[in-house]
Amino acid sequence: MKLTLLILAAWIVIPLTVSYARYSAPGYSWATAPRHSSGLAPDPAMHRDAVVQIYNARAFSWRGIFATHPWIVVKKSDAPAYTRYEVVGWSSGSKLRTDYATVDGLWYGSTPSLLVDVRGPKADALIERIEAAVASYPYKDDYRTWPGPNSNTFLAHVAREVPELSLDIPASAIGKDYRPWHQPVGSAPSGTGVQVSLLGLVGVTLAAEEGVEFNLLGLAFGVDVLRPALRLPAIGRLGMAEEALGPRQ
Repeated sequence: MKLTLLILAAWIVIPLTVSYARYSAPGYSWATAPRHSSGLAPDPAMHRDAVVQIYNARAFSWRGIFATHPWIVVKKSDAPAYTRYEVVGWSSGSKLRTDYATVDGLWYGSTPSLLVDVRGPKADALIERIEAAVASYPYKDDYRTWPGPNSNTFLAHVAREVPELSLDIPASAIGKDYRPWHQPVGSAPSGTGVQVSLLGLVGVTLAAEEGVEFNLLGLAFGVDVLRPALRLPAIGRLGMAEEALGPRQ
């Protein structure tokens, strides 16, 4: 029993300590933090094909020790610009935002990574369904940093509605496991398995994309089998990278 508790403590405490050392250094203020383009989105003037991309970046300041912020961008074939969708918590009214910031911009100083990058006819086939999923998000006027619903709950909702995205949301994305108390059982965010979760506070996910993942008080840890890696709170993963390996055509 003591050994089990020590192992559990190590799985939680060590990742949080590493993340603290990495993201707690003095940084930018909200007003001065860089938000320029990261160069990850192809120029719509040059790239006429449809594009679907999902970005993930560390949250601002100390929040980045624990959590990440995601957003979705889409561009239909021959469209002159992208549309960006996300949920942010610092406004009155609806938390769902459209074109809140630069499509592929740094998130208040944090360089984003690409979780999904789909282009061409496959992207065109997904965009209408993604937009319908965005419109159907049930917590537009509700936001809680912990345990949710928040920006990662939004991403998990879209991923469930469009399982062809095959989205594996990082373990560091607090809020991705949030489920209402009256619906504790359902599909995993990737759509490739099952999830049991009580308000995002305690639960388990068994899926091809996520592997085996346990959630305790909003902190997720487990093992990814498809792309071998440990899934850890704060750090995200140790092993094969979570980023998209290249555009899916």
